[in-house]
Amino acid sequence: MTLATLYLSNDTSSRAVGADRLAKQLQQQPDVRLIRTSSRGAFFLEPMIEQDVTEGREGRMVWCNVTASDLPNIVAGRGGVPLQSVPFLSAQSRFTFSNFGITQPLALDEYRTRGGFEGLEKALDMARDSIIEELKTAGLRGRGGAAYPVWSKWQAARQTESDEKFVVVNADEGDAGTYCDRMVMEGDPFRLIEGMLICAHTIGATKGYVYCRQEYPAAAGAMRAALRKVEEAGLLELNGRPFAIDVVLGAGSYVCGEETALLESLEGRRGVVRAKPPYPAVSGLYRKPTIVSNVLTFATVPNILTRGGAWHASLGTDRSRGTIALQIGGRVAQPGLVEIPFGLSLRKVLDQFGGGMAADSRFKAVQVGGPLGSLFPESKLDIPICYDSFSDAGAILGHGGIVVYDEDTDMVELARHFMAFTADESCGKCTPCRIGSVRGRELLDLVHGGRATKAELTLLTDLADTMRTASLCALGGRAPYPVLTAIEHFPGEFQTRLRAQEQEQAER
Repeated sequence: MTLATLYLSNDTSSRAVGADRLAKQLQQQPDVRLIRTSSRGAFFLEPMIEQDVTEGREGRMVWCNVTASDLPNIVAGRGGVPLQSVPFLSAQSRFTFSNFGITQPLALDEYRTRGGFEGLEKALDMARDSIIEELKTAGLRGRGGAAYPVWSKWQAARQTESDEKFVVVNADEGDAGTYCDRMVMEGDPFRLIEGMLICAHTIGATKGYVYCRQEYPAAAGAMRAALRKVEEAGLLELNGRPFAIDVVLGAGSYVCGEETALLESLEGRRGVVRAKPPYPAVSGLYRKPTIVSNVLTFATVPNILTRGGAWHASLGTDRSRGTIALQIGGRVAQPGLVEIPFGLSLRKVLDQFGGGMAADSRFKAVQVGGPLGSLFPESKLDIPICYDSFSDAGAILGHGGIVVYDEDTDMVELARHFMAFTADESCGKCTPCRIGSVRGRELLDLVHGGRATKAELTLLTDLADTMRTASLCALGGRAPYPVLTAIEHFPGEFQTRLRAQEQEQAER
């Protein structure tokens, strides 16, 4: 009997649309060998089933949006299309996500067969200062939002004398529309571990932590299972000494995505932002030198050590090197994960990968960078996706989340929602954020209810300027941007409510 080898994603998003039900049916068929892989991130095509093709063809065949009625044809090899013919996937440049949809997440031998731990092996044979130089050549900047040069942080931690040093992964992925950290932890956890080990070796760290968002139980479970496999294989050892990594569930607070609040939480206290300096690279966890970077940053490091810093620097733009992970969502036809070099325009990304707008909807605005990101109208879509272009436009790339809104979106309500979010999530340490966000929400409540005057709308913009310039961290400092850009680009929706109110007063 000839077995049909089929591949089906075990990612949370795939399971949410019925992958487990399909797997159960396939596992009951004696002529099927089912392998559960990581996800390719083409969520608009899930559930996807792939099959090794017959002799003489290249790659795999794929069936998309599979239902139970499709299974007989799939097992028989009928009706699929070549995987490389799916434009969403073939047009990408996948390096950090090169294993997605191919390997089994917890198969250590598969990871090593595809070049896993080669970066660590090279790092162990290099002088530690040379590793930092390689990162400097690569031009790698933190992928979590601040975009700080990674080599500079590693150098500061390496040069600071201490009996203990720590490596901490910020996996508290809280921005709306972002999920690539979760996908790495669930789908390619060994890559994250390898990046942590390279960092630990470089700075001389003694312990590592993965601070995982509380809402990610599957990701935390995958990381713990991967760590056990790595430890059993003897890979959690650096220069003859063991290096332990613990997975810690977060406190459920958005502000704990800020590195110092995360450290406070990791030490067992309420997540409150610390004043900086000193920076964590010099005085972090337990006031010891600590590298805090997000999942994607650590997951990018192994390729740099394997292929070289110059290779990484050859991708992207002058000051935004390498590739960026974009997570496209909202009212688009093709939501999913995309990895491409920096520099493509926002319009091109939405058209080529997002597939344009969802059926029966028209574009109104797009927000990049989570709930603290600026809102762009159609006229701003030609901005290149890179750190400097976004900074010049008063925006942030953040963690690469892209959320598209259609013409039915009430921009006043949206601005009110984001300011209310900041008020709820503020740690309360600094007055501009603690008080400003509450007052901002109150003013937007007045606007939304048609009870505000023009003077109160002016007061709202003045308040936003104060929050932007005086807040202690990016939560308060960035909170006004969705509000200010909504007022700037969609003034009519705010003015209409004000005029209605002022006319009522005049008639009285």
